[in-house]
Amino acid sequence: MNYQEEQEGEMEALLSIYEGELEVLTSEPRYVFTMPIKTDEYDPDVDESGLFVLLKFSFTPKYPEEAPKIEIEEQSDNLSLDGTDTKFLAHLNEQVEENLGMIMVFTIISAAIEWLGSTWEELKATKEERLKRQKEADEEVERKRLEGTKVTIEVFMRWKTDFDKEMMALKEKDKNEAKNKDKLTGKQLFLRDASLIDSDVKFLEAAGDPVKVDESLFEDFDDLDIDPDDDDDDDEENDPDWRTGEISD
Repeated sequence: MNYQEEQEGEMEALLSIYEGELEVLTSEPRYVFTMPIKTDEYDPDVDESGLFVLLKFSFTPKYPEEAPKIEIEEQSDNLSLDGTDTKFLAHLNEQVEENLGMIMVFTIISAAIEWLGSTWEELKATKEERLKRQKEADEEVERKRLEGTKVTIEVFMRWKTDFDKEMMALKEKDKNEAKNKDKLTGKQLFLRDASLIDSDVKFLEAAGDPVKVDESLFEDFDDLDIDPDDDDDDDEENDPDWRTGEISD
């Protein structure tokens, strides 16, 4: 077999079929070329819009009886997920093994296009299923939030026990506060609440009996001769005994 002749003939056919896509990097001493392969939905400006790979082929001296070297020059980010690119190359190498002895680049490219297409459909289905499960989980959480906790006898009894304890604690607190308040002296009450000073006046005014003060009753206080040192007890000694009418000695 004339390997050089076989290779040149195949390259001529490939350039005709994939005109504008296949790019020859070198033809000496052996052909090296690249071929872009992508799914129909692939858009380089949109993330996860399909799969893309740029394959690089290198003929060996005895190709097609020897396997050509196949490499990935470029690829879309999602092709590397979960080792997808490794599986892709493994699939292409299977095609190589099955076609040794025959020109095979066209067959490999066709297998690559088909594999990327089916893999992309699987990836889309997996993503849609994941989004669906997430949506269902979110809806379930929202449903439970709106429904609240289902009331059972056990739940109600626990709530009632806690509620009764809380009510008893409040009653005990109110009882203690009332008891402490009863123990306060008048002075302590006035000190605690200065508004009590005016309480009687406000009460009389509210009852329609306004309190009037005759200021003239207090005008002559300054004329009174009051000795602040006088002892009330002395006055009591000189006052007539209220029972006998006599002045005590």
